[in-house]
Amino acid sequence: MEKTVTEAIAYRRAVRVFEDIPIDQEHVRNCIRNGALAPTSSNLQLWEFIHVTKPDTLKAISKCCFDQNAAKTARQIVVVVARRDLWRKRARANTQFLQTQFENNTDPQRWKRRRKMAMNYYGKLIPTLYTEFLGFLGLIRFLFFWVVGLFRPIYRQVRKSDLRIVAHKSAALAAENFMISMAAIGYDTCPMEGFDSLRVKKVLGLPASAEINMIIGCGIRNEKGIYGPRFRIPFEEVYTQI
Repeated sequence: MEKTVTEAIAYRRAVRVFEDIPIDQEHVRNCIRNGALAPTSSNLQLWEFIHVTKPDTLKAISKCCFDQNAAKTARQIVVVVARRDLWRKRARANTQFLQTQFENNTDPQRWKRRRKMAMNYYGKLIPTLYTEFLGFLGLIRFLFFWVVGLFRPIYRQVRKSDLRIVAHKSAALAAENFMISMAAIGYDTCPMEGFDSLRVKKVLGLPASAEINMIIGCGIRNEKGIYGPRFRIPFEEVYTQI
């Protein structure tokens, strides 16, 4: 029986050792689909999920992860990739989708203003934010928005480094969706940040502009795979109500 959201969150742990038991590829794929339903900045979905199931590739990825147990014993691996470099393609996909929605609407006059706003957002604002040239355009944007911000609230995360963070935040949200979905069906995961990103990209044939967000080992937990009881800072220290 599938767990509730609260049960799945409580069940999920970073499992460092997996049993030598196969897991269903289609079940994992469905959990990745749930990951792709995560919220994402401007609906650009600047992410990619590489589902590794071939033994040779699993071994190669494990080596890139320094053969840590969570990689070496994983039955499958999911590599979550931030793809800020795909912003043009994803913006066009949003525009095409919105065009069909507006064209099929039975009251075009009512949606005229909304259509203009949406087309300007993906056709003008997103290119203004994401177009880059050796870091100079980002600096110009930052200075311009900083001046405007002296007089009114303004969006300030406009440099290349800021937009990298935006892409990685969206990718991490998707990764969490995936891991909770895995926990809900009794599968276990371990998100890893210890890896050689250049070698991982070479193994997977990813371009230099792609950025590895995290590598997630997947399987069934071994009783020795959880290294001690869960520890969290007292809730009162991390929660503030204003």
